[in-house]
Formats: sequence, C-alpha cells, structure tokens
Amino acid sequence: MTIRNSVVAVAAASAVFLMAGGVQAQSISEALAMAYSNNPSLNAARATLRATDENVPQALSGWRPQIFANASASHTSSSSVPLGQSYYNTSTVGLQIQQAVFRGFRTVNGTRQAEALVRAQRASLVSTEQSVLLSAAQAYMNVIRDTAIVSLNRSNIKFLGEQVRAAKDRFEVGEGTRTDIAQADARLAGARSQLNLALANLNADRAVFRQIVGVEPGRIVPNTNIRSMLPTSLKSALAEGEGSHPDIVAAQFNIDAAGYNVKVVEGNLLPTVTVEGNLQRQWNPSSSVSIDHTDSATVLGRVSVPLYQGGLVSSQVRQAKEQLGNARILLDAARDSVRAAIVAAWGSYEAAEASVTAAQAQVEAAQLALNGVIEEQRVGQQTTLDVLNAQNELIDAKSALVSAQRESVVAAFSLVAAVGRLTAEDMNLNVAAYDPKEHYEAVRDKWFGLRTPDGR
Repeated sequence: MTIRNSVVAVAAASAVFLMAGGVQAQSISEALAMAYSNNPSLNAARATLRATDENVPQALSGWRPQIFANASASHTSSSSVPLGQSYYNTSTVGLQIQQAVFRGFRTVNGTRQAEALVRAQRASLVSTEQSVLLSAAQAYMNVIRDTAIVSLNRSNIKFLGEQVRAAKDRFEVGEGTRTDIAQADARLAGARSQLNLALANLNADRAVFRQIVGVEPGRIVPNTNIRSMLPTSLKSALAEGEGSHPDIVAAQFNIDAAGYNVKVVEGNLLPTVTVEGNLQRQWNPSSSVSIDHTDSATVLGRVSVPLYQGGLVSSQVRQAKEQLGNARILLDAARDSVRAAIVAAWGSYEAAEASVTAAQAQVEAAQLALNGVIEEQRVGQQTTLDVLNAQNELIDAKSALVSAQRESVVAAFSLVAAVGRLTAEDMNLNVAAYDPKEHYEAVRDKWFGLRTPDGR
C-alpha cells in the first residue's frame, strides 16, 4: 500500500531532488531483489551452506571401499669369505582394498547427523536472508527520510531568505527594526547549518545503502506493499512465528544432529568388521638366486572388539549427551527469543502507526498556525520572531512526520521478519531464487572429483 498521503508531498520533493541526477525510479522491491542477489553477507552464508553440504558425502564415504597402491625398492650388497661379493635387489608393487562391513552403526548415524546439520544450516540461511532484507528495507527508508529532510531544509532556507528580505524592506520604510533583521538572519544561518547536517546524514545513508544493496540508490519512490503481509493479530503472529521461524527450525534440526552424534560416539564401543584384499608382485633378483618375481594375493577378514580405551570414548559419550542437552535448551531459548521479538515488533508497529497519526495532526495544526501568524504579521499583530517560530514548528512537525512514517514502514518490515516471512519467496521478489538443494544433490553421491559443481 502507498505511504500516507500527508507524506507523499514531502517524498515527492525528495524524488525531485534525486531526479536531478537523471536516474531511474527504484522501488523498494527492486532494492530488496538486488540485495538478495548482491549482498556479501548473504552470499557468504550460501557458501557456508555449500561447505556444510559436503559433510554428507564425507559421512557416506564410510560405506565405500578404500583403495591404496604401494611400491617399494631396496638394494643390498654384501661380501664374505670365501663367497665373495653378492647383492640383492628387491622391489614390490601392490594394491590394497579395504571395505568396512560393520562400523557400529557410525556410518548410518553419521549420515543422518550430517543431513540434520544441512537442514539446520538451510534454516540459518533463511534467517540471514531475513536480516539482510530487513537491513535493506531500513537503508531504503533511511534514504527516503533523509532525502525528504534535505528537501524540507532547502524549502526552509528559501522561506527564511524571503523573511530576511521582507524584514529589510520593512526596516527601510520604518516599519521594522534591526532586531527583526538579526533574528531572521540568525534563523537563516541555523537553517543552513541544519541543511549541511542533513546532507551529511543523507550521504551516510546512501553509503550504507550501497553496502547492503550493492548499487547506488536511484530515484526512490515511497511505495510498499509490506502491510499486506502483516498478521491480523498478535495471537496469529505468535502462532505463525513459533511454528515456522527459521531460528526455531534451525534449533530443532540441531537437536536432531546432536542426538545422532551421541549414537555416532557410542558406535566406538561396538565391534568393527572389515575385509581387506591385497595383490602384490615382488621382484628379487640377486647374484645367487634365479627367481625373477613372485605374485601373491590375500584376502583378510578382521574383527576388532574394543574392550577398554582408557576412558576416552566414555568421556566422549558423556560429552555428546551434554551437547544434546545444550541443543534442547537452545531450542527453548530460540522460542523465547522469537516470541519476545514478535511482541516487541507488534508493539513498535502499533506505536509507530499512532505516531504517524499524531504527526499528521501536528503538521496540519502547525501549517494553520503559520498561515495565521503570517496574516496577523501583515496587520501588525505579530512580529517577525513569531513568524520565525511558527515556521520552525512547522519544519519540526514535517520532519517528525517523515521520521514517524519511516518508523512505521520499518516496524512493519520488522514484524514480518519477526514472524519469519521476510523472504524473497514470501515477498514474491522478481529475482532468481537461490535453490540450496541444487548443490546438495550435485555433491551428495559423488565418489570422486576435486572440482566444485560450479567448476572451481
């Protein structure tokens, strides 16, 4: 929905300010889409997920054989009486294949643990996506706010310049005093200082926008449909957030991973069964033996039963169980955190909406007051200082309205994020969605290969 009409006029002045650069209009949805594609923090989180994906093929490697080639060579010479000089040359080439048959269920549970960690990292990626999009929305609204404030300060300077001129004209015809001129000059100098501060703030906002979105802000337009995504009540917001917020989902999968980790460590207390095959050719020519080479092949079955490991595995099991308990506590903490964030965001949004309404009334009253003071000044019932004070109150009221409107929109984005729906998919952004399953499926069953799926 469109930001309230009372602010549109101010924001329109902002658009004129930016239009001087000849840049194209840039909606908030376009800015969020660019942040989704360009933000380095979000891209780093995607890289972290891709690295986590590799835990699954590493766990699956426990099912697969291991093959080793080996080679050795040696030369021995000796001399004795009465045999004289002799030598032995020995060289060996072999191939060894090892296949695990039973590893105490460590491969099964390790694979499940890795898959749970992947799902937890996917949820963490969604959480990072929400943080980035919220930061982009805040940066966008900051540029709108401070651009409008720059425009207000420019119009204020123009108004005060007219007051200085009028005070001088009245002084020349004997209707004013030097005090009126000095007061108007002082306000004009102060307004110029405020303009410089507003420009500095705007430049800082544009730099932050560039950092988060990845491009310079264009001609920003004050339109957003974020309010259509707001929950209808605090109760429904809490229910939705507690059921699907990515922080809670990640914590749940971390519990699964910690549970499987306990089973993996306990597997070290169970027997291990392996089968090993060896192929070997040995060359051993010497000065006294005519045999040239020997071939051999062996198959070996090995069962290893752990009896005592110095207390190491027992300690690791206890440690894994404590980590599982910690993961369960963190889930409760995540639920409490999400609930608190939703309640706070709901309250902030309601307060921001009320502030907008109050600021609108303040602007209307301040405008009427200024108009009245100007008319009364013309008939000698008000002074120049009264006009200056009324103008100052109007500028402050308009600045407060712009800030309140910014807070309202940001609070709406914050509430949607607190619920867990501030994602590119939920917002229907016009962007190529990042599919985390694509890389996972590409690497899950790879048996060999050093290159990543994207060719690195």
